[in-house]
Amino acid sequence: MRWAVVAGCAAAALAIGVPFAGDTTASGLDATVTAWIDGAFGGQPALLRLFVLPTEPVVLLPLLAIVVLACALGRRWDGVTLAVLGVAAPVALNTWVLKPLFDRMKYDYLAYPSGHTVSMVATLTVLVLLARPGIARAVTAGVSAVILVIAGIGLVGLGYHYPTDVAGGACFAVAVVLALSSPTRRLAPARSAGSPPAGTSSGSPPAASPR
Repeated sequence: MRWAVVAGCAAAALAIGVPFAGDTTASGLDATVTAWIDGAFGGQPALLRLFVLPTEPVVLLPLLAIVVLACALGRRWDGVTLAVLGVAAPVALNTWVLKPLFDRMKYDYLAYPSGHTVSMVATLTVLVLLARPGIARAVTAGVSAVILVIAGIGLVGLGYHYPTDVAGGACFAVAVVLALSSPTRRLAPARSAGSPPAGTSSGSPPAASPR
């Protein structure tokens, strides 16, 4: 299932970006979504700047540091590795490979996929994967989705990106983090099936105290 999601997200990022490779204009869908955002949030730059705050390094780096520290204190070395590589890898690949490859310009910079979105979604995906399975993970995923929508509105409303830049960046980040999550799980500490329970040696019962 995990690899099916990886493949689907990677394919989506590719499918979204290919039609706009080398382009400098908005698509029809971009124009429609942007017009709605401008109509709903136009003239509120302070609010839009607040919306994009979760994409900024001043928020993401301290959050990642807390996650790494918490995992290290709990000896979750798989979590430490995922928190570091799960964000660094997609950001580096996006900056040095995907952006030049798609070559979609907005103003004077490469726009697809959105780097702000990649860094934020990679961080949020790491948090989802590290959350306890069940309600905690579901809540984390739901909150992350809401943050993505709000940040996307901010990035588009401020003119930083086209909506498709945000969508492609989100898909790419999820694909890379999920792909990295399987190898890093091998670093998780696990007690072997033959390990004796506490208070015993080699599985034998504890010796009786002398009377």
